[in-house]
Amino acid sequence: MTFKKTSMALFASALLVTTLSARDQIKIVGSSTVYPFSSSVAEELGSTTKFPTPVVESTGTGGGMKLFCSGADINTPDIANASRRMKDKELKLCEENGVTDITEALIGFDGIAVAQDSKVTSFNVTKAQLALAVAEQVPSKDGKTLIANPYKKWSDIDASLPNRDIIVYGPPKSSGTRDSFEELVLQHVFEKMPVYTDLFKADEKANKKYEKYSVIRTDGVYVESGENDNLIVQKLTKNPAAIGIFGYSFLEENKDKVVGITVDSIAPTADTISTGKYPVARSMYFYIKNAHVKDVPALKEYANLFMSEKMIGKDGILGELGLITLDDKTRDAARKKVMNSEKLTVEDLKQH
Repeated sequence: MTFKKTSMALFASALLVTTLSARDQIKIVGSSTVYPFSSSVAEELGSTTKFPTPVVESTGTGGGMKLFCSGADINTPDIANASRRMKDKELKLCEENGVTDITEALIGFDGIAVAQDSKVTSFNVTKAQLALAVAEQVPSKDGKTLIANPYKKWSDIDASLPNRDIIVYGPPKSSGTRDSFEELVLQHVFEKMPVYTDLFKADEKANKKYEKYSVIRTDGVYVESGENDNLIVQKLTKNPAAIGIFGYSFLEENKDKVVGITVDSIAPTADTISTGKYPVARSMYFYIKNAHVKDVPALKEYANLFMSEKMIGKDGILGELGLITLDDKTRDAARKKVMNSEKLTVEDLKQH
């Protein structure tokens, strides 16, 4: 009798542990740019399957990666959305905390729009002019040294630009959009200027070289505006002098309120982004914690739904929200990785 009671107690305990170690609702964190796409897939999963709608939080790419890589425990996020590729150091952090099996899902492209209130006369800006507007340090007039950024008006940079104050509402350091902007604009421009490269030649270790080229000014001209890109849109409608930096999908969603500024004479559109003509475009991702697949039954189904033609195909639902579709070959390869739960490696991250 005692043995029977003990056995029943152990069974009940095991059942409780199993219940606590598994859950139906997926936990997703990360990029504010990927957020609307991820939320749309979450709603589709909730309405078409037996699983509850996943919880999607907009924490920024960097913040999401920290949460995702904090451990493999069931209480940690299952998925991290990212508006840039995972960094080597983030994969290392994951591995150090026991998150050793991750699958990378490439979903499509997005442009980083430079926009302003639609009621204000628009203008064209080059990548170099944009970099000079937001960098903490810029070349002196003789081009031999770096000085604290003195530019207060666009016309200070070039007389052909508007005589209006430089006010830039943009993403914070935790944002993947900020990372991409720094890489695609500041680094792209400054790594070709001797005044930068000569000064930092001694710092070519551990990718520190390029970080030196992408420090954004903190004197009030560039205003960090949180992870919610809709707040930047709202600020632009209240301040006609300002420009904002955010994902193309938010420009598409708010085209009645804001208009894109051309960069190097090219406007941010679905066509210019997908063909690579628009100079400030990047890839969108989400990352799957494969250790959670067995305890979160909805996880695999969500990932497969996200990668389906229904969502990311040429006529998919996410295209209506501003996601720029991958070509057939790239999309098929990305889908195959997810369906096979292919493990991400450091070598993968070094490939472009």
